[in-house]
Amino acid sequence: MRNGVFIDGYFGQMRQGIDSMGREEIDGAIEALFDAWKRGATVFLVGNGGSASTATHFACDLAKCTIAEGKPRLRAVSLCDNLPLLSAWTNDAGFEHLFSEQLRSLMRPGDVLVAISVHGGSGQDRGGPWSQNLLLAARVAREEFAATVIGFTGFDGGALRGFADIAVHVPLESTPQVESFHLALEHLITFCLREKIAAYHAGAEG
Repeated sequence: MRNGVFIDGYFGQMRQGIDSMGREEIDGAIEALFDAWKRGATVFLVGNGGSASTATHFACDLAKCTIAEGKPRLRAVSLCDNLPLLSAWTNDAGFEHLFSEQLRSLMRPGDVLVAISVHGGSGQDRGGPWSQNLLLAARVAREEFAATVIGFTGFDGGALRGFADIAVHVPLESTPQVESFHLALEHLITFCLREKIAAYHAGAEG
């Protein structure tokens, strides 16, 4: 196979994803995060594997790239980054509780959870069903803290797509494509938020 055939096919999938992605859900995620900023709520982000790196990247961008002079800063925390704590919870309580137990220590009522998962908890491998730690975190966030849950998914969306208050779904069945779109979406959302925060005046909608 010539490289050009693969390149054209890959870009073709990207165009398909762009054309079929729901704009309303992206808008909903932006508004939910904007509301969290206005209320001084904290945004927690979780993911496994490549999605863990996207969660960390997203948290970094939300915390730094949304800063507007004279305005409060958006509070964003990735729960994927404290390796000793991750290994302690995995060792003591099991991988399923990796994120939910962190939320029980840090989350407050009305906060936001962003859960990023290519398959949304559907499917399994040698380690068992995928991303059950994300689904448990989403349940704890909603049921114990009345948090808003934003899910980023791909493939058929899995359980996370149906459970999330706002489901930003990438309708492609390709892990690299879905992960790439999730990263592009976090940039889109972050820099839209930056403009909304900079333009916001208390007492008026931004």
